[in-house]
Order: sequence, then structure tokens, then C-alpha cells
Amino acid sequence: MDNIEGMLGQRKPLGLVSNIASWNYPMSVLLHAVLVQVLCGNSVIAKTPTDGGFISLSLTFAIARHCGLPVTLVSGPGGELSDVLVKHDAIDCLSFVGGRYNGRNIADALSAHNKRYMLEMEGVNTYGIWDYSDWNSMADQLKKGYDYGKQRCTAYVRFVVERRLFPQFLETYWSAVRSLKVGNPTLVDNADDKLPDLAFGPVIHAQQAQDLDRLYKNALQTGATPIYEGKLDDSLFLPGQDRSSYVAPRALVNLPRQSELYFKEPFGPIDSIVLVDRIEELVGEMNISNGALVAAIASDDEKLARRTAKEVRAFKVGLNKLRSRGDREEVFGGLGESWKGAFVGGKLLVEAVTAGGAGQPVLGNYEEATLLPEKI
Repeated sequence: MDNIEGMLGQRKPLGLVSNIASWNYPMSVLLHAVLVQVLCGNSVIAKTPTDGGFISLSLTFAIARHCGLPVTLVSGPGGELSDVLVKHDAIDCLSFVGGRYNGRNIADALSAHNKRYMLEMEGVNTYGIWDYSDWNSMADQLKKGYDYGKQRCTAYVRFVVERRLFPQFLETYWSAVRSLKVGNPTLVDNADDKLPDLAFGPVIHAQQAQDLDRLYKNALQTGATPIYEGKLDDSLFLPGQDRSSYVAPRALVNLPRQSELYFKEPFGPIDSIVLVDRIEELVGEMNISNGALVAAIASDDEKLARRTAKEVRAFKVGLNKLRSRGDREEVFGGLGESWKGAFVGGKLLVEAVTAGGAGQPVLGNYEEATLLPEKI
């Protein structure tokens, strides 16, 4: 509210903005984007995610409608609604967060329509480790990386490790991951007790847990070597509790390219480790998904780390630390197949849903060119 006038300047709203988002972060990703879109003068239609967020979004959209904001929330199967929410003539802009399969189909559909779009898709976010010795810091990062059970678009699920460092990495990984507690996040003895200190609770639903089991089994069948298989602790659950949505951390090494998991983000607590002997291999393995939202490189040689970061096809690359979306003023996007269309975040979120004058390009990743901001 305090900064919108300065961000808008002479820019004009696009019209009707359509929003299709995934179930994670329904408030901070979907609702925040919707409110900025309205603040820019647009009207908005949004679809509730298929797997979660229905209650919180229904409540907040009802409040927005009560306050007179031009927002509409619809709910139903994506197969029935997405065609209209993408292609309808009344739609002037589309904001999408989801998987690559659906994102590619939407991108193909939009190619025949003159609409603004922002398509955030999955990619394999990788952490490269080369000539490195600060294993205490790495242990803390490994633990932090398991927040929310790795059910977010910026989770690190692939570690590309210099082969000679594998013993130290493995020792650090085992110690860090074994200390994680997975269980019922509401389990207390008394109503006034503090909630348990857990690394994460259930994944989104039992079907996702089954798919993670399937991906893990497929990796083993195609030749991957398991190095860690976590177990659920009975003391962290109610007696007889249904645990079908709970998955303990697991990790694999020597993941073959024929494994489905090799090119796919699991969206859950399965890590894969790839060993390399040359820095060129490290870069190649970090770019395996042809684009990612974030990546990180750990090295005692800061000059090498910075040089290598420039070769990694991720929108943001952390040096000796995890890199996430960033704060409210930071821009956000992706490279390669992880993002299509206008970038968002900070003032770019305003520019993405407004029209400027002639010769004012909207920064983003397009089929014909990638227009990057000066600092990301």
C-alpha cells in the first residue's frame, strides 16, 4: 500500500488475471500475488489448489469480497477448469505454479494466444560440493534443507559431490539426517504443552507418500545404491495412528540415468547423491534438469565457486549456503525449463501484471529470449 504508486508510475493494469497454483504456500504465494494484482488495478480469478489450501483461501477470498475487492475463487478438478482459466478470451494474464508436465501444456496453449503469463515449474535444485572442508556448516544446511519435508519448489534434492570428499560428506549427512525427528506435529500430552520439535510432519497426502515409495523402488531396481533409510519412531505418533502420509528421509547414491528420479524433483524427503571427478562433470550434473529455481555451490575456493555459479542454470545460486526465494524485495524466477514468462518478486511482480509504454520490456524467460534483471 505504501509503495504501489511509485512502482506503478504510468503503468496500466492488464485486466483479468487468472491464477492456478500448487497446494504449498497457498497464503504467501497465491494470496499475496492476488492482492498485488488487485492493488495494480486488475480483477482476479483464482482456482483453489487440488490438494490443499481450500479452507484458508475460501476464508480470505470471502473477506476480500466483503471488502469490495474484484476477486473470484473457483474450485474443482484442474482438467475441467484449467482450459477455461488459461484460454478464455476474457483472461488477459495467467499466473501458474505447478509441475513441468502441466506447465508445458499450458505454455503450448498460450503460444496461440496473446496473453501475459508467469509459469513457475519444477526443476531439480542441486547443491554442488567441491574442494570443501566446513562440514559443521554443511550439517546445519542439510538439516535446514528438510524443512516442510522438502515439499517446496526451492528444496534441494540432489547433491553433486567431488568423489574424494564423499567419505566426509557421507559422515556429515548420516549424522545430520539421523538427528531429524519425523512425526505427528500436534502430539502433546496436555492441551497447554508446547508442540513437539520436529523436522517435519506428514507429506500432503497418502498418494504422494505412495509415489515417493514408487520413485525410490524404481531407483533401486534400476541400479541406485541406498545409503540411508530412515525409520519412523513409534513414540512420535498416537497409538494406532494412520501413518500412510508419513515418510522418513531416504538417500541414494549412483542414481542411474534410466531412473525416473534422475530427472525429476521428488517433492518429498528423498535425496540423491552424484559423485564426480571433474569440475565440468559437476556443472553438467547440476544442470541435469535444464533449468532450476535455485542452486548452491560449497567450496573453500571462493573464486572457483563464483566462476562455477555463472555456469549453473539456476535463477539464484547460493555460495556456501542455501539459496531460497529471498525476501519481499527480491526478484524471483527461473531459467531453462523451470520458468516461462515474466519474472516476479519485488517491483517485477507489479510489472508482470501491468502494461508499460512502448519500448518497456517485461523481464522474463521467453521462447525467443531471456531478459534478466541486473541483480538476482
